[in-house]
Amino acid sequence: MAVVVLALALAACGKLTMENFNRVKVGMSFDEVTNLIGRPERCSEALTVRTCEWGDDKRRAGVSFVSDKVILMSADNLR
Repeated sequence: MAVVVLALALAACGKLTMENFNRVKVGMSFDEVTNLIGRPERCSEALTVRTCEWGDDKRRAGVSFVSDKVILMSADNLR
């Protein structure tokens, strides 16, 4: 079981690259984004905005969604 969890975690990290992040565009759906950069580590919701984050303290990406569509993106230290 631990091997499966580790494999999934490594696969998700492998998708979080600057090349893949640059493919994320305003108007994309949550599913389209997760197909490009993997499942987020965490999401929060405030009012009608869902903000999700990928990565860790050293390299991260953030995407905000309204009505399941990208409205804002940011990234730090992706390669």
